[in-house]
Amino acid sequence: MPSTRIVRALLAGLLLSGLTACSSFAPRDPLHIDLVGLEPLPGEGLEVRFAVKLRMQNPNDRPIDYDGVALQLTVNDQPLASGVSDQSGQVPRFGEALISIPVSISAYSAMRQAWGAAGYTPGAGLPYELSGKLGGSLFGSTRFTDSGTLKWPETRALPQ
Repeated sequence: MPSTRIVRALLAGLLLSGLTACSSFAPRDPLHIDLVGLEPLPGEGLEVRFAVKLRMQNPNDRPIDYDGVALQLTVNDQPLASGVSDQSGQVPRFGEALISIPVSISAYSAMRQAWGAAGYTPGAGLPYELSGKLGGSLFGSTRFTDSGTLKWPETRALPQ
């Protein structure tokens, strides 16, 4: 029957296009994020504001388009700063982009960090975690994280 052939051909075409679409969901390597700068910004009242500069490296063979950025910084397991930006752009395939996100530190967050650092000993480290997302891509947000330890050098006595 000719109508059966047409139905089979349509089903085969739909199956093939469905498999092709699924290949665009292939897992990709995570972005590599480096904190490369902090610049002071004017604040309101007791808040402190900075422009956090991040270098984002894309180790994938497809560019990552974004429309909006959100960022959260945690130090010593306590939230410290957060920020959002409606900027848009692209992290090119096997390339990098520099992104600047304004963040705010409330007086309460600063006090909480000061209390947490009261027992800090020179040479010890404070753990930090930077997490965020690049919004607006066709298939959802691209999340990123970076973590490590902030270490200040030990103070040394000056020779007499």
